[in-house]
Amino acid sequence: MAAEHLAVLVMSWTGMGFFMSKLIGINRHWGEARNSGNIAARHFFASSFCLAAGLAIPAVTLETYHLSSLLEALPGLPASYLFISALLVITAGMIQSAIYPFHRWLLSSMTAPTPSSALMHAGFVNGAGLLLTLTAPLIVLSDTSTLLFIIGGLCAVVAQFAKLLQISVKQRLACSTIAQMGFMIMQCGLGFYNAAVAHLILHGFYKAYLFLSSGEGVQQTHPKLPPQIRITPGQTLFVLVNGLAGAWLFAQLTGKGLQVDSGIFLTLIVAIAVGQVTYNFIKQYTLPTLYRITVPVLMYMAGIILYALAYNGVGAFMAETPMAMAPQQLTPVQVFFGILFLIGFFIMKLGIYRKYPWLYVQLLNTTQPFRQTVLKFKKQ
Repeated sequence: MAAEHLAVLVMSWTGMGFFMSKLIGINRHWGEARNSGNIAARHFFASSFCLAAGLAIPAVTLETYHLSSLLEALPGLPASYLFISALLVITAGMIQSAIYPFHRWLLSSMTAPTPSSALMHAGFVNGAGLLLTLTAPLIVLSDTSTLLFIIGGLCAVVAQFAKLLQISVKQRLACSTIAQMGFMIMQCGLGFYNAAVAHLILHGFYKAYLFLSSGEGVQQTHPKLPPQIRITPGQTLFVLVNGLAGAWLFAQLTGKGLQVDSGIFLTLIVAIAVGQVTYNFIKQYTLPTLYRITVPVLMYMAGIILYALAYNGVGAFMAETPMAMAPQQLTPVQVFFGILFLIGFFIMKLGIYRKYPWLYVQLLNTTQPFRQTVLKFKKQ
């Protein structure tokens, strides 16, 4: 990602995919592992091809092969060239980060050893965030930011839904990673590339820990009735107040949401997250009342402060990166898909999706790995 020459960038991107596919299929005596590695390799080759083509269009047209000079000269490129180039670069990032509809290679990579999975989920799949940050001027000038926002938002909601249906620990983590990558793409679409980088760093630490400790989560479970959401008017008010307080603190510490621009979406998501944390505590009636009231406040305050430190630190580090923070003006399309995103979130949290079997089947089919990578039997 520090490469200045476009050829070095493309070759490094290709090499990263090559070695990751070898790690996925490292057990060459296991047919399913070989198939998983081959499928991943084909996806990564397609990603490298899209990246090479996407960068070649402006490079050949502008006759410059250095990234910094290329980005400076982009305003002189025809709009159609900008759009095609941006689409190819976005596609390259989507494939590597397992964004819908290119997600199945990640769901088919369960044959990889757990340390390799930790490396893949905590580092490799974050490639789209870094690539889009490097090429942010191309995305902004081509007017494809709204497209990124839509792709990321839909991916985040669908993958989070699909996560609820998985019974395997690794498959749950894979769906979680896809959802997080969708949210990262959405942040890029909103113009907050520095926030996307902060997100991928924090997600990397979190997901590496989850994978390396996944063996501790093995336990025998039995089907349970879905929990019913019951909340009193007083609890509702407490959740709303805490959500608004968390959003205000987030806006003050990061500067997002203080203006009428795309930052409002991120502040709104923080308000929802804080409300969810608060609700998770106040519904625990076995805990003392004082504990249920004070702990969520302390938790979200600590979480927001730590995130603000990471965000501001990344922002300072990326101060010279072109368009690292380029908030977008609110558009009707953004508002519409933002409302759809919120509706999907509440449908998921309220469990409404359980009343529609067709939705369950569709989500389950969408998140199936490739058939040739599924282990059907194992020799003793």
